[in-house]
Amino acid sequence: MNHSTNKQKIFLVDDHPLVREWLTNLINQQPDLAVCGEAETGPAALSALSQQRVQLVVADLNLANSSGIELIKDLKQLHPDLPVLVLSMHDESLYAERVFRAGARGYVNKRETAQKVIEAVRRVLDGKLYISEKAAEILAARSMRGQSASRSLIELLSDRELEVFDKLGQGQGTRQIAEDFHVSVKTIQEYCARIKEKLHLNNATELLREAVRWRDSRDSG
Repeated sequence: MNHSTNKQKIFLVDDHPLVREWLTNLINQQPDLAVCGEAETGPAALSALSQQRVQLVVADLNLANSSGIELIKDLKQLHPDLPVLVLSMHDESLYAERVFRAGARGYVNKRETAQKVIEAVRRVLDGKLYISEKAAEILAARSMRGQSASRSLIELLSDRELEVFDKLGQGQGTRQIAEDFHVSVKTIQEYCARIKEKLHLNNATELLREAVRWRDSRDSG
């Protein structure tokens, strides 16, 4: 990794080694940018970032045994001047607003070209916000119509409730989710109860079926 002092230092947080390798190669090819570290979990990222100064964090939302959105919130609290760019496969129309609310400065989809990723990196490093035209149009339309009129039931879920719902859709059980989030099984069960109430679902079977259906529709989209 290039640690040249005249380059802006970027820290990567992603639980896929191939993605980190691709990003490292892409960023290090730029004359003014360098990857100076990487992590695959939120806690590991926070530990590393407490020991070094960087100019930008590029983070996924799905992390090994941790939450990308919680990482953004933690970074906002611990390093308020450190910008975060989210690079994720998640649906922008649902997640972009959440990550900006958590404190991120940009959101780029992993389906975008390498050129777009670098464009997003540079824009956030320049102190600006980055969001795709598609996501910007969706958020603008939602704002014009008013929140209550445009929000789907899924959008009523809190950040953590949505993460639990997503993991249920991946086939994870409550005990595994509890271990990932370092909370009790009872806490996850309470989240599930709130999700069922908000989505008007009657029982755990309906909750699981809806989570899998929602996850499949996102993946196919």
